[in-house]
Amino acid sequence: MTKHINLQKDYTQFQSEYQLKLPLNLECIIPENDSVRLLSQFVEELDLSDLYSTYERIPENPSPRILLKVVLYSYMNLVFSSRPMEEKCKRDINFMYLLEGNPVPDHATFARFRSMHFAPCSKRILAEVTNYLYQIGEISGDAIFIDGTKIEANANKYTFVWKKATTKNLSKLLDKLAAFVAECEELYGIKIVYHNQVKLKHVKKLRKKLYALKEQEGINFVHGTGKRKNPLQKTIEQLEEYLEKLKEYTMKLHVCGRRNSYSKTDHDATFMRMKEDAMGNGQLKAGYNLQHGVDSEYITWLTIGPQPTDTTTLIPFLKDMEENLAFKYRKIVADAGYESEENYLFIDENEQLSFIKPANYEISKTRKYQNDIGRVENMEYNAEEDYYTCKNGKKLRLTGLQKDKSKTGYVSEKSLYTCEDCSNCPHKKECIKGNNCKTPLEERTKHLQVSKKFKEQRAADLERILTEEGCQLRMNRSIQAEGSFGELKQDMGFRRYLCRGTSNVLAESTLLAIAHNINKLHNKIQAERTGTHLFALKKSA
Repeated sequence: MTKHINLQKDYTQFQSEYQLKLPLNLECIIPENDSVRLLSQFVEELDLSDLYSTYERIPENPSPRILLKVVLYSYMNLVFSSRPMEEKCKRDINFMYLLEGNPVPDHATFARFRSMHFAPCSKRILAEVTNYLYQIGEISGDAIFIDGTKIEANANKYTFVWKKATTKNLSKLLDKLAAFVAECEELYGIKIVYHNQVKLKHVKKLRKKLYALKEQEGINFVHGTGKRKNPLQKTIEQLEEYLEKLKEYTMKLHVCGRRNSYSKTDHDATFMRMKEDAMGNGQLKAGYNLQHGVDSEYITWLTIGPQPTDTTTLIPFLKDMEENLAFKYRKIVADAGYESEENYLFIDENEQLSFIKPANYEISKTRKYQNDIGRVENMEYNAEEDYYTCKNGKKLRLTGLQKDKSKTGYVSEKSLYTCEDCSNCPHKKECIKGNNCKTPLEERTKHLQVSKKFKEQRAADLERILTEEGCQLRMNRSIQAEGSFGELKQDMGFRRYLCRGTSNVLAESTLLAIAHNINKLHNKIQAERTGTHLFALKKSA
């Protein structure tokens, strides 16, 4: 029997033997407790006027609301790229259910939606999600657990630009330019008036005069092998090279801003140390510092920053959250990386309570710390006369005040204390630290720097975190805030951003957070855990 193989592009021409059988209503195939149904209902409840305002002409098939549903459901199912989204819409019945009979968008539509339409309003949509969860009682609105992690940027390897190296090279270039201008003045009889330092306007003035000299003498520039260049042409080419380098260094410093580095392929990414160090050599990678605020296991707020540490991220995080959310958190729970005098003061002035573990909390429990006689915590303090007493019984009296200014502009005041007599002290070696000091130990005197305001704030905060409520909040911080990053990186497998630029990275992080929240709501509903906010402390018998 001869077999006729279909070699046509249309594969349906020779399928007369096969009868496709599907129910009239495809919706009945989807289980009643499937998360896609919850997602569709959840998005329908949101006010998406900010998203619609990004369109000049609102599309109808599919609408922005349907596109948001499809993108969110893709993130819920670990699909982050636009091409697999398009493939899912063609083959997955759950995606067809969300499309509501509309034609399948191509991958470019999904990419444009994420970067051009969702990115400008990502914060407002996240605020809408959080406010809705607060209205239905799924988040408490009382305590927020804050933590941060670093996620690698979509930047190529070895594309780093270091601010320190650029500044050094710029300084060398300015010295070369000063010598070059002086040489041109002597060689061509050109007078450029400048005082002490050569600036860009002086170099441009020299360049203008050199080109005028070229036109005056009628010199034609030549290029290529076998042709001899005029000395004036060599001088002008050297000057153009210097000017090009000057523009390059100026541009790099402008892009860096207050940061120490950036990537050439993603100017918003900063080089920082990652926990995922495959080589084990501490290699710096371009990345972003992602801050999560978690309440009742839901990510209620997030920010993206270039800071390699968490200390300076807390105040911008709290301000941004307060501006967008319809309610205000009363308790701020964070780990030791957020402790600073500025953060304590801001939380107090904002009428909130801090539950921040002190940076010395764990080490203060050790015997070595408690037996260290050189530490101010282990010295007796007389509050009435304002002096400390050392192990040898000598008094360290107040000798002055010192003001320190941080990178954020905050000015802290520190009290300086000096020992009245350190000569012939038998505990001098244990009390005075610093083996690299050039002054011999016998000639050195014990000094202390104490911030009284910070000391009071730390003591009040320590008293709060040692209560039963403080212990429960600290336990929940480690479970909920760090757990959100565990689900993001390990369960969802998201370890590197696909987009570039702070705006797109923030949009991508927001989509991940909303997808995480809907998955969490679905799991809580199915496990009958809705309305629970904190995990209870386990008490020993």
